[in-house]
Amino acid sequence: MAKILLGFIIVLAVVVVGTMAEGCDKDREDMIRECKKYEMFPATPKIDPSPACCAVWQRADIPCLCKRVTKEVEKEWCMEKVIYVAKYCGKPFNPGYKCGSYTVPPVMQ
Repeated sequence: MAKILLGFIIVLAVVVVGTMAEGCDKDREDMIRECKKYEMFPATPKIDPSPACCAVWQRADIPCLCKRVTKEVEKEWCMEKVIYVAKYCGKPFNPGYKCGSYTVPPVMQ
């Protein structure tokens, strides 16, 4: 009985960890598919994102995605546009929030 219980706990742990990793992977894939064209360089013009892009922003695990933002990612994705799209989609970053090495600037009045 103890071996069965231990086996169940191990399987459950693998499923939970796998699901957590997949959730962020899916968010990343969805963000690339739906939002990439609104968040790439050059920094201008800033284009209002599609409803599909905003739907991704609303459900995405942003802290998980931000942990994956590397210097290489920042060379392709314009963080100013990322901030613009997030705000447009109703999920703005707080000033001072770090996404990769980028720190969200204070709000200008």
